[in-house]
Amino acid sequence: MSNVKLGLKENWKQFVLLVIVNAFVGGMVGLERSILPEIAETDFNMIAKTAILSFIIVFGISKAITNYFAGALANRVGRKNLLVIGWLFALPIPFILIYATHWNWIIFANVLLGINQGLTWSSTVVMKIDLVGEKDRGLAMGLNESAGYLAVGGVAFLTSWIASEYGLRPYPFYLGVGFSIIGLLGSIFLIKDTVHHVAKEVATSSIRKLKNIFSETSWKDRNLGSISQAGLVNNLNDGMVWGIFPILLASRNFSLEQIGIIVAIYPGVWGIGQLFTGKMADLLNKKHMLFIGMFAQGLALLCFIYAQTFLDFIILSSILGAGTALVYPTFLAGISDFTHPEQRAQSIGIFRLWRDLGYAFGAILTGVIADVWSIMHAIIAIGVLTLISSFIILARMRIAPRD
Repeated sequence: MSNVKLGLKENWKQFVLLVIVNAFVGGMVGLERSILPEIAETDFNMIAKTAILSFIIVFGISKAITNYFAGALANRVGRKNLLVIGWLFALPIPFILIYATHWNWIIFANVLLGINQGLTWSSTVVMKIDLVGEKDRGLAMGLNESAGYLAVGGVAFLTSWIASEYGLRPYPFYLGVGFSIIGLLGSIFLIKDTVHHVAKEVATSSIRKLKNIFSETSWKDRNLGSISQAGLVNNLNDGMVWGIFPILLASRNFSLEQIGIIVAIYPGVWGIGQLFTGKMADLLNKKHMLFIGMFAQGLALLCFIYAQTFLDFIILSSILGAGTALVYPTFLAGISDFTHPEQRAQSIGIFRLWRDLGYAFGAILTGVIADVWSIMHAIIAIGVLTLISSFIILARMRIAPRD
């Protein structure tokens, strides 16, 4: 362990490999991002928004629960082993999406996708934080999340283009076969565990240990609780955008290719933006970054009700993506600041439990409101909740130790 060094420069080779692996992780989500609601209506004759959004509900719940167990098991099983197990769950997903003859098979594929994302994304997040040490956490998270969400946006556009040229199934999902095989082989043969890096940091850490990791991360601790509620609301509105926007845009008579561009702009700006906001989280006040990011998201969502043209949706999707870019790496860097290295993986897992339950809550809330009233009412409700979340951060969160 004496040869182990912390830092981005010192561990750049492993770090770059983990960034590449996480791009394939994001690509697995991008497969569904722009075309699955269309498949629900076209291939399975589904009309009710709640039913269509059921795939996001099960994805969010299975990913959230997996996040929790990934955090709890990271120190026992090993980060690398969790990453490899996560990719094993990915292998059947594209084949199920290609050959499904009933919507329940799509639901099952999204249970597997949630487990895959919970294990693989959680592992790459924690391993990068382990490698870089204290001073580059924000940058590390920015690069990690950027790779993942650029892949989400790029693959969302690519699948919509393939679908417009060759049909909704099977061709768009062939990409997933490649992603899962490359991700699995890369994780087995190229990635190394970071257990020694954790031990190195533990030896010098002065951060207090949490008495009850679950309750303090969830709400009791002013800083951790503020971050966790914002993470939940962030993914609540992301779940709405994922499920409702393709339907909203189709109702405005945009083509499948135009829908793909608009849907891809949001995670694309989110992904590129994190190349900058990650390092900002190392240098600037995290509380202010989180407030501004959540406030911008809420404002953009409320403005969507007035959007009419293709340009309107592009601009607002860009603002929404920029707001999300401000908060996403800051969430994880902030959680890391307030937890002891030995408890970090578990605390991040608990945060990601709440954050990804936001997908399920967002899809349920959006679907019910859209079915009872309208899509516009759903967008207004989610926008208001996002604004409320921003003011909770402003009122409750305190300055982080390194801010």
